[in-house]
Amino acid sequence: MTTRELDKRSIALAFDRAAPTYEAHDVLQREVAARLLERLDYTTVQPSRVLDLGAGTGRCARALAGRYRKALITECDLAPAMLRMSRERAPRWFSRHRYVCADVEALPFAAGAFELIVSSLSLQWCEALPAAFGEARRTLREGGLFLFSTLGPDTLKELRAASAAVDESPRVNRFIDMHVIGDALGAAGFADPVMEAERITVEYDDAMTLLRDLKGLGATNAQSGRARGLLARRRLQALVAAYEPFRRDGKMPATYEVVYGHAWAAPQRPAKGPTEQVFPLSQLRRR
Repeated sequence: MTTRELDKRSIALAFDRAAPTYEAHDVLQREVAARLLERLDYTTVQPSRVLDLGAGTGRCARALAGRYRKALITECDLAPAMLRMSRERAPRWFSRHRYVCADVEALPFAAGAFELIVSSLSLQWCEALPAAFGEARRTLREGGLFLFSTLGPDTLKELRAASAAVDESPRVNRFIDMHVIGDALGAAGFADPVMEAERITVEYDDAMTLLRDLKGLGATNAQSGRARGLLARRRLQALVAAYEPFRRDGKMPATYEVVYGHAWAAPQRPAKGPTEQVFPLSQLRRR
């Protein structure tokens, strides 16, 4: 399963609203981005043009700019308010920098425009992963590196179980399995894909704090079949109560399955034309 029915307009609006509060709640996002960029230490890439897909408020882009001082860094995000926030927080030495509001599944860049594409915790908001990977491959120069992190199916499993105990309406997005992601990379024209996964548990004093964190990040349920409107007080109380059995040592756990991947832009395969077969005349005579 590499496609999902997501409401892109709602995603953009949710992240627009969350832009002012995002960095007060992005503890996990910061840690994952740092772990993702550490993987660049084991490569020899020295790109002159870098794309940050799903740039958010620019933390990852600022780290990339510090690593590659001479590179042109392009931040791309679906939410314009996130890009405005990133521009406001950019240091003065960001002279080679640009901001583009666009969907990662339909990028407005030329083929081969970048030598390095990085995406930290944004691909889970894609409706069609093959389309996103196809665009990444199209805009990446041959031999360029695609480095990303996303979320796997075990993410927020406690919240998903508590929600299911309250009603049947989906309250947590569905996430794609690591092996399916790896297969999609190969199908999109990437070579030598490497996939890894780890589970990170964030602890809260109570379930309400977790829900406030998710709202502050803009990480709301984006499935088109989700229940509309805010949770009524009674249903919210039921959700908090259903989460309570997960408490361990006085803390409420929130599990995240973080998937890391990287792959290289393989040479584009030439289009297959009509084939020509040659037979010696003697063989035709025998037939």
